[in-house]
Amino acid sequence: MNLDLTRKRALVCGSTQGIGRSSAKELALLGASITLLARNEDKLKEVLQGLSTDQNQKHHYLVADFSDPDQLKLIVNEYVLNNQIDILINNTGGPAGGKAIDARTDEFINAFNMHLICNQILVQAVSPAMQKNNFGRIINIISTSVKTPLKGLGVSNTIRGAVASWAKTLALELGPFGITVNNVLPGFTMTGRLESLISTIAERENKSKEAVMKDMISTIPAGRIADSHEVAAAIAFLASPAASYINGINLPVDGGKTPAL
Repeated sequence: MNLDLTRKRALVCGSTQGIGRSSAKELALLGASITLLARNEDKLKEVLQGLSTDQNQKHHYLVADFSDPDQLKLIVNEYVLNNQIDILINNTGGPAGGKAIDARTDEFINAFNMHLICNQILVQAVSPAMQKNNFGRIINIISTSVKTPLKGLGVSNTIRGAVASWAKTLALELGPFGITVNNVLPGFTMTGRLESLISTIAERENKSKEAVMKDMISTIPAGRIADSHEVAAAIAFLASPAASYINGINLPVDGGKTPAL
């Protein structure tokens, strides 16, 4: 199986923590040069130092905030003038929890900008070189809510669904150029976001964090919460030459939790 990413460059968004950070590490282990992208420069430098490096790899970082799409566009468009991106990992923190009926309209607009609009900006920046070279991987880290909406995540459910439909459309449009577009749908994964969600539920339901986590685990056939590296392994595979005929899919990495096919 060909998993070699030597001489490929991956732009990994949200790469200072959680699944984004683990994805950068996994892709580097397969030989890719990594361009980290996040808003905290100190954390970017820290992650950069921890990436595996050989003579074929040169790692970079970009500082940008997804709450400012115009800034992101300027930074990425300037970067791709001199750097070819072969693999794009779209990833950013999810919207705050709450019911859809209670959400303010600006919450939907802000989430749409941070997820779909920023993803679109990035794809438009990197896809011309991918098309020219007849190779590209675009992988969006979204949520199992695109298959089954999750209780208490009204804005997230809505926006994640939009991103999934956008990605499927791109898969149709870019497939003839050797570019695949796929979505990875993490289930409960031990990240800062999950820890925050557990705290919120515990406070709302007057339970201990341990009890909330036990309830979560009871819904997972695998009987445990995932480590971020397990999700990153699926992302790294989809980025590899071995996954060249996998296009336009939603891949749950959730221990069997999602009830939908």
